[in-house]
Amino acid sequence: MAATAAARSLGKLKQQNVALFVCDLQERFRPVITGFPAVVDTARRMIRGATVLGLPVITTEQYPKALGSTVQELKDVLPPDSPVVAKTLFSMLTPDVKELLKQKPAVSQVLLCGIETHVCVLQTTLDLIESGYEVHILVDGVSSQRVHDRVIGLHRATQSGAFLVSSEMALFQLMEDAKADRFKEISKLVQEPRMDSLGMPGLTASL
Repeated sequence: MAATAAARSLGKLKQQNVALFVCDLQERFRPVITGFPAVVDTARRMIRGATVLGLPVITTEQYPKALGSTVQELKDVLPPDSPVVAKTLFSMLTPDVKELLKQKPAVSQVLLCGIETHVCVLQTTLDLIESGYEVHILVDGVSSQRVHDRVIGLHRATQSGAFLVSSEMALFQLMEDAKADRFKEISKLVQEPRMDSLGMPGLTASL
């Protein structure tokens, strides 16, 4: 028990315990979110990585009747059985998502990407932590309309115990060993050309 508690407090991702949450990356937000293409690029890579590793993926859409559906770049790579949950709550932890998590009792850690950092991402983080989950926010996979909101959203999340990670950091931590099953596939995924967040306003400043 002591070893388990220590591992949890350190934030060591364990493949068998992880789910990927993709928060509200919808077409209507494309023109207004800072660095939106880089966020989508990260989410797409993480969905593909989750598929390789067999991690559950849960996607939400904020009031899709008015704000549209998930962007096509992500629809193209979402597993066919991956749930997409419509919501009006800002938090992803809706009753429907809670039910989905009940079906995955091994899940105790969540990798989280999406928008907006200071609203839906933050409220999801707080609700998950309050419910006993460990949250790892993908810093290259979250943003807001305004730079200061992104920065303060990440600050606030860490104050409540969330871990900040990059997509590459998370994927390699999930692998643990270069001899691990599926390592070559994950390594190739990480090495693919990507839309780097460096130099994009609001994506470089996180602390």
